[in-house]
Amino acid sequence: MKTPKILLGILASGALLSSCQKQDTPTPEEAKMEETTKQLKISKEELKQIANLHFNTKDAEVIDFLLPNGETKKSFLIEGDILLDQEQLESMSSAKATAKQYRTYNLVSTPRNINVIGFTGGSGQGLTSKQRSALQRAINNYNSLNIGLNFTLTFGTNYGPYDIVVYQNPNGEAGGVAGFPNGGDPYKYVQIFSGMENYSTATNEHVMTHEIGHSVGLRHTDWFSRQSCGQSGESSGADGAVHIPGTPTGYDSNSIMLACFSSSESGNFGYYDQVALEYLY
Repeated sequence: MKTPKILLGILASGALLSSCQKQDTPTPEEAKMEETTKQLKISKEELKQIANLHFNTKDAEVIDFLLPNGETKKSFLIEGDILLDQEQLESMSSAKATAKQYRTYNLVSTPRNINVIGFTGGSGQGLTSKQRSALQRAINNYNSLNIGLNFTLTFGTNYGPYDIVVYQNPNGEAGGVAGFPNGGDPYKYVQIFSGMENYSTATNEHVMTHEIGHSVGLRHTDWFSRQSCGQSGESSGADGAVHIPGTPTGYDSNSIMLACFSSSESGNFGYYDQVALEYLY
């Protein structure tokens, strides 16, 4: 998820720009960084696969996604805060890729209790007190709906048995990242950027509710226009999209699933977010 006018999810951009200013004889450190950059460069074939799934390929990139245990996993970052791993990119077909106010065909099996853990470990990846409060409020948002999903929240470090782990990335940015369901299960890793500590509890709640929305199958409400980010159009087409009955086909300024957010968010679902989730689940 992005804040307006700030491109989030691009890690260490300043360092990358510096490393691209080559000297005549690069140092071993520069050579290693350059090789890593080449390895992480997204290929034309991968971009084509993403486009075939009706996602926006603008700013799509390959990243080393940070896991709670400090390890990283190669993932594709699209639309600022959505992750697809190599397996999903290969297995998702264009016929099962997207839908509107907006969802994916990858949904969570119901009825289902989803066990969520807010990570409290070290290395800057544990949630702060503000983020823990925001996460409880985000979970309350979902449990207030009349849907076939119930969310149970706890806090700790043993995240292995849990369906979703919410943790912090100490990158100093604002926003978060998550992925889509797979095999009837929600996406496990919901990452919140450490710069969110500079925002209110309500705005943190908004970002967490948004990212959990991705993990249960929701797309960006304004994927067709990116209006919340100040854009007027996407490179992806509308083909393959399936509208959720009872929700708008145009821009919904109150949706929590807009691609970008402001610093004055309430943290609550918009009316049509609730309609969409209650229809799907």
